[in-house]
Order: sequence, then structure tokens, then C-alpha cells
Amino acid sequence: MALNNNGGSAVSANRYDMNVAQQSAAQSAASIALAQETTMTVISTPLRQQQQQQRSNSSEISASDEDGSWIDWFTSLRGNEFFCEVDEDYIQDDFNLTGLSVLVPYYDYALDMILDVEMPQEDSLNEEQQEIVESAAEMLYGLIHARYIVTSRGMHAMYEKYRIASFGRCPRVFCQGQPVLPVGMSDLPRNYTVNVFCPRCHELFFPKSTRQANVDGAYFGTTFPHLYLMTHPEIIPARPSQSYAPRVYGFKIHSSSLYYRAKDDPELAERNRQRRSRRLEGRK
Repeated sequence: MALNNNGGSAVSANRYDMNVAQQSAAQSAASIALAQETTMTVISTPLRQQQQQQRSNSSEISASDEDGSWIDWFTSLRGNEFFCEVDEDYIQDDFNLTGLSVLVPYYDYALDMILDVEMPQEDSLNEEQQEIVESAAEMLYGLIHARYIVTSRGMHAMYEKYRIASFGRCPRVFCQGQPVLPVGMSDLPRNYTVNVFCPRCHELFFPKSTRQANVDGAYFGTTFPHLYLMTHPEIIPARPSQSYAPRVYGFKIHSSSLYYRAKDDPELAERNRQRRSRRLEGRK
């Protein structure tokens, strides 16, 4: 019996030890799970904050896009840096738009697009018509812009751009970086692209940017830079006091030389070209 009692005591002790071990293992597993959950919470909290911040930023961008006007959007496009913002009250005055309806297709739709007027549901356009209206709106705004910049308000808006050389600078060395003004070769659209006029040397140049060089010159007209300078004669710069003189080995080329005569006499230039061609053929 004593042996059985001792055996029972040993079995009970073993069972107790197993229960303690199982409880310890369960507590360890719970601690590990809690630590993992805490770690995931710590890691995911900044991620959630970053995602929320991104959503907030995208919402602000969407809101700003919705709040911005068509004119703001158009003048902020790359390549449209020469344009100023035309006042909406100027556009809403029918007198200022006289004659433009015959030049611009979908005139009424284009005007509504510029002024951010919502289109009635029954007048909705298909995709092809929408593209035509968008192109017409750009043309209409450009032609309105050409008229606006010769007004006092328009000249002031363009002066701010001219003051910081937004239109570029004259590439001639002796003009010393003189700011230029945009000008067109025609007042009718789709004839010439825009050029820049230097008030110092009175020469025309292509804009430095290829995007700007593709803008229609009629959107600035043939009058603006000259009327602007006549209205503000105090900003007209002095003509360059220096001029370039071609030299060969340090000596100026004489005015009677073929160097100058060939430029002034097309027939002489053609004879010289034929003479060079014969020399090249003789060498072969």
C-alpha cells in the first residue's frame, strides 16, 4: 500500500508539472501574440496616417481643380506662358467680341466653356464635338486676348510679364539681354506663329521655347508691342551703340568685296554658286 501511495503521489506530481508547463506555454503564446499585435499596430499606424494624408492631399487637389476657372487652367499650361488672364467682365461685354462669331466654330459653346457656364443636359455633346469645342475655346480666347492686351488693363498685365522677362530676351549680343515682347505677323488666325520683337534693335526672332513657338501669332496681333511702346515711351531702350564688323586676320572686309556684294546682288550670288560647282566638278 505504501508503494501504491508513493506511486499515486508521483503521478499527481507529474500531472501538476504538466499543467504548470501547459499554462506557461499558453501564457508565452499569448505574450507573443500580444507583442506581434502591438508591433503590427505600431507599424500600421504611420501607414494609416500616410494613407489618410495622401487622401487629404488628393482631395485638396481635386477641390482646387474644381474651384479653378478655365482661364486659370489655360494660362497655366506649358507653352502658354505668353498669355495673360483676360478679365471675365471684358469677355462678357458683347461689344468686345464683335466679329469673332464668324471666325470661331461652335462660338456659343466655346464662349460658355471659357466663362465656365454649365451646359444644359439636353445640349450635351458627343466626344468628337467636345474636342471641337475645346479647340474652338482656345481659338476664341486667343482672339479675345489679342484685343484685350491693347487696352490699359491688358497692357498692365503684359507689363508684369515683360518686367520679369517672361517673353524671353533678345539673342543679339549687343542688345545685352534686352527683354522682348510677343507679336504676330497677321491678325487672322492660322497664318503665322508668334514671334518676339526686340524694342532695342527692332528685329523679330523666334521664341526660345518650341512650345511657345507653336502658338498662333494672331493671339497677340500685329499692334501690341508697338502700341505698348508708344503708350509708354519712357521704357523704350536706346538703340545699340555697337555693331559687329566681320574681320579676316584682323582686317575689316571692304564694302566692295564679294562678301557684301553677293548678298545684295542675287545674280552675282548665282554666278558665284555656279563657279564653285564647276570647280568641284573639275577636281573630281
